[in-house]
Amino acid sequence: MKFEIPIVNRKKCFLFHAKDYCSLMRPCFYICFILGVFPYKVTSTTLKFSKFGYIYSTLITSIYVIHVFIHLYQTDVSGTLRYDSIPGTLQANFYYILGTAVAIIAYYNTHKRMLFLQKLYIVASKLPSKTFIELSKFIHVKDIVGFLFLIGQLPNVKSISVNVTLGKLSGIYATLIVFTMDMLYMNCTCVIKDCFMRINENLKNLQFVLVTGEPHLLRRAYHEKNNPLLLMELKAIKKRHQQVSDILQQMNTIFGSQIIITSLMTFAEVTFSLYFYILRTVDQKEINLERQIWFAYFITSVAYYSIKLSLMAWACETAKNQAAEVGSRIHEVVINTTDKDIKNELQLFSLQVLHRDNTFTSKGLTMDATLLTTIVGSITTYLLILIQFLVSLNPCKSHNNTNNNNNNSNNYNA
Repeated sequence: MKFEIPIVNRKKCFLFHAKDYCSLMRPCFYICFILGVFPYKVTSTTLKFSKFGYIYSTLITSIYVIHVFIHLYQTDVSGTLRYDSIPGTLQANFYYILGTAVAIIAYYNTHKRMLFLQKLYIVASKLPSKTFIELSKFIHVKDIVGFLFLIGQLPNVKSISVNVTLGKLSGIYATLIVFTMDMLYMNCTCVIKDCFMRINENLKNLQFVLVTGEPHLLRRAYHEKNNPLLLMELKAIKKRHQQVSDILQQMNTIFGSQIIITSLMTFAEVTFSLYFYILRTVDQKEINLERQIWFAYFITSVAYYSIKLSLMAWACETAKNQAAEVGSRIHEVVINTTDKDIKNELQLFSLQVLHRDNTFTSKGLTMDATLLTTIVGSITTYLLILIQFLVSLNPCKSHNNTNNNNNNSNNYNA
C-alpha cells in the first residue's frame, strides 16, 4: 500500500534549518519510527506506508503490552514485585496502564494518522520556506533535547533484580512513547497555527490593496481588471481556511484520547511526586526509589511533566488565537471596501468562520491555557487533602506512643 504526495521542488533538509514540511517533521518522525509508532517511510517527495515498518511496529507494541501485563501480574497478583506503600503501587499501576493505552491507541490509529499527515502535508506546502526555518529552530530543539533528556535516564534502569530492570525499561518506553506522540501533536499544532497566520497575512494584504487601490480615477477600468483578481484571491483564502479547519477537526478526532491520557498522567505523576516529597519532608523518612526511572526523582519528574504540558497548552492557545483572528480580519476588510461582490464573498467567508469551531478539544476537554489552571487547582486540592491526613496522622502516632510508654512504665512499677 503506497501513498504519494507530489512536491514541486526537491529541497534539501538541514537540521534547525528546514525548508519544507518533511524536513521540519523529520526528527520527530525518526524518533516515532524507532519507538514503533510510525510505520511509514518518509522521503523528500513522498510519504509511503512501509511493510517493514508495520511489522516492526506490531512487534514492538506487542512485546511492550505483553510485558506490562506480566509486570502488573507480578505486582498486583503474584506478589513477586512489591512496592513500599499503597500510593506507590497506585502510581505504578496508573503509569503503566496509561502508557499502554497510548501505545495501543497509536497503533490502532496508524491508517487514520497517515491520512491526516497527508492532508497536513498538502496544506503546509503552501507555506513559505521562511516559515519552516523559523519553526524548525523551535521544533527540532524541543524534540531532540526532550528525547536526549529521556534517554539520559537509561543508566538508572540498572538494578540487581532482573524483573525490576525489565519493569524500569517498560517505564522508560512508556515515557518515550507518550513524549513522542505529544511532540507529534504539538508539531502539527504549530504547523496549523502558521497556516492560520498565513491566512491572516493574506487578508491583511487584501485589505491593503482595497484601501490603497479603490479610490482610482479610472473606476470602470479598475473594476473590470482588478476586481476579478481580488475575488479569486479571496476565494482561494476562503478555501484554504476550510482545508485548515477540516485538518484541525481531524486532528482533534485522532489525538483526542491521547491528550486526555497525557493530562491524566501529568496530574497523577505531579501529584504523587509532590506527595512523596512532602511525606519524606514531614516524616523525615527516606522513600525507596528503587522502582523509579528518574534521576533526582522529585525534581525531574515534576519539571518534565509541567514543562511538557505547558508547551502543549501554549501551542494550542496561540493557534486558537490565530484562528479567532481570522474573523476580525474579515470584518476589517468589509469595512474598507465598497464593492458589492467582494462584500458578498466576505459575508460568506464570515459565515464559514462562524460555523467552524476551531478550538483544540479532546473528547470534551479543551486544550488551552485554562487546562493548566484546572490541573494546577486539582493538584493543589489533592495535596491539601493529603497534607491534612499527614497532619492528623502524626498526633495519633504520638498519642499511641505516649500510651505505650505509660503502659510499659506501669508494667515496670508493678
